[in-house]
Amino acid sequence: MSSSDAKRLTLPFDRTALRELRAGDECLLSGPVFTLRDAGHMRLLQELDEKGSDELPYGLTGQAIFYAGPTPPAAGRPFGAIGPTTASRMDFAAPRLHDAGVAATIGKGVRSQEVKDACVRNAAVYFVAVGGAAAYLAKCVESTDTLAYDDLGTEALRRVEVKDFPVFVGVDTYGNDVYDLA
Repeated sequence: MSSSDAKRLTLPFDRTALRELRAGDECLLSGPVFTLRDAGHMRLLQELDEKGSDELPYGLTGQAIFYAGPTPPAAGRPFGAIGPTTASRMDFAAPRLHDAGVAATIGKGVRSQEVKDACVRNAAVYFVAVGGAAAYLAKCVESTDTLAYDDLGTEALRRVEVKDFPVFVGVDTYGNDVYDLA
């Protein structure tokens, strides 16, 4: 990815800026993302069910959830590696979380029609991060803080500050899918 061609986005997202993105656009993200995977999603949905509302805890409204399980610190960085996991594993939770206010998700691979519909309904975006580049992506992490579910280890909810984190728009706010463009 050439940084001169990439759209630079600061998180949390401005929904107007998300509407300007198109499937396939190269982007560099800077600001907070929140890591969460399968078990963490189940725990978050359970919290929402117990509260009887879809008001997101932990400051997740308007934020990006990164489907990643980072490794321990290494080479003087907060993580030795942090790479995307297969996004479709979180399709069971993504529509509800988008409806509750999550602005974007980051992972790898295709998404279900239900997730695409939720992106359209909520002016949300799915970003694709390159798999197999976890050590490189860790160089984009400036700091991290565990917010919840520490007992889940790598699947805990973490706030991760990134700078120039490279992604592509996988599904835009209009439901266009980069995998359909190939």
